[in-house]
Amino acid sequence: MSLIKSISGIRGTIGGQVNTNLTPVDTVKFAAAYGSWLIKRNPEIKKLLVVIGRDARISGKMVSSLVANTLVGMGIDVIDLGLSTTPTVEVAVPLEKANGGIILTASHNPKQWNALKLLNEKGEFLNGMDGADILEIAVSDAFHFADVDDLGVYNKQQGYMDKHIDEVLRLKLVDVDAIKNAKLKVVVDAVNSTGGIVIPKLLERLGVECVKLYCEPNGHFPHNPEPLAEHLTDISELVVKEEADLGIVVDPDVDRLALVCEDGSMFGEEYTLVACADYVLQFDKGNTVSNLSSSRALRDVTEKHGGQYQASAVGEVNVVQLMKDTNAIIGGEGNGGIIYPASHYGRDSLVGVALFLSHLAKCNLSTKELRNTYPSYFMSKNKIQLTPDLDVDGILKTVSHSYKNEEVNTIDGVKIDFANEWVHLRKSNTEPIIRIYTESTTQEKADALAKRVMDEIAKIAGID
Repeated sequence: MSLIKSISGIRGTIGGQVNTNLTPVDTVKFAAAYGSWLIKRNPEIKKLLVVIGRDARISGKMVSSLVANTLVGMGIDVIDLGLSTTPTVEVAVPLEKANGGIILTASHNPKQWNALKLLNEKGEFLNGMDGADILEIAVSDAFHFADVDDLGVYNKQQGYMDKHIDEVLRLKLVDVDAIKNAKLKVVVDAVNSTGGIVIPKLLERLGVECVKLYCEPNGHFPHNPEPLAEHLTDISELVVKEEADLGIVVDPDVDRLALVCEDGSMFGEEYTLVACADYVLQFDKGNTVSNLSSSRALRDVTEKHGGQYQASAVGEVNVVQLMKDTNAIIGGEGNGGIIYPASHYGRDSLVGVALFLSHLAKCNLSTKELRNTYPSYFMSKNKIQLTPDLDVDGILKTVSHSYKNEEVNTIDGVKIDFANEWVHLRKSNTEPIIRIYTESTTQEKADALAKRVMDEIAKIAGID
């Protein structure tokens, strides 16, 4: 089992030993560290307010209660959205004029996992400096709790997913009439989490016929919750059987969006962002951002519309910062995460669904035909296990030097851009592993590039 502490929050498996798993003690300590950080950050505010929400995991109610009562015990008021989504909590924080937010979800991890994801007063994930500050407080145990007369107030607030839908439908480029007139039929796989509540509601408001698959928010995931092709055979079959126009897949906290074409084939997680950006850039000219491990197709589409594309270090907070720095009008991650600043700076499947359906309704193409309008790239994702004594940074530096005549980016590991393909090497922060992502014009070429670089690393490291 596992407990992982990082600048973006704490996640782990439920049960087990303190400091080894996500136990009630660890949950309380980390919530108290976040509360202490908020108090330290806002010394002039007498009564702080935090918004919390959770996905449908079996452990969600327990973890949520622990977090809420810890904050109340520190004198912080809490608005509990109950069953919610990551982007819904992000939207709620500024709307409620809160000082922060906590999302209780382990995203795409299996059901035994849960996590605390931390937000600032803008409803955005914390930067590295703030996250490191909270980790330091958690280790110090320097918590101060309120006297009985100064305890916080706990309130439950229902219906925030409906408010979130209202916000999405008000976006300028969401064409509700066009979607209604297209009379679309969609199958939804929400892996029995909160997407099973909010995505069908959104589709109903858009006049889309919705066939539900795994939309009961009971936390019993019927398949691996990461929305990858190998986990989505059931929806692929149902889309064909129902003669639907497409399938929509979201992960447990509804910040990743994958699409299935009408023939049951994958639209491709990487291409969710590509398609949404293509639509937005038709109407609003501007720049785009994704991370270094995302498809080159976004760059191609952006340049087609006269914009500039830039790549950030991996991690949503890094994508958001570069989007702000470059005034990007849309961005995100190749895992199906759409970040649309006209709504908010966070990955949001509701926004992605609304933009994609607007695009599909107006382009007079089927989902498969639309996918075929984009350049086809193929990715290979691998890793090399190294022994703990090896100098991973030194290995990456040697690889970088070997390709010094190519376009090399070292802001996050080493990315080497060739004319028609690329390779991105990143070391793990928790184990001696180098992750190797490649992309090329065929799957065979992507796999071959990965093998070539892996063989080079093995030679440098002296691995048989």
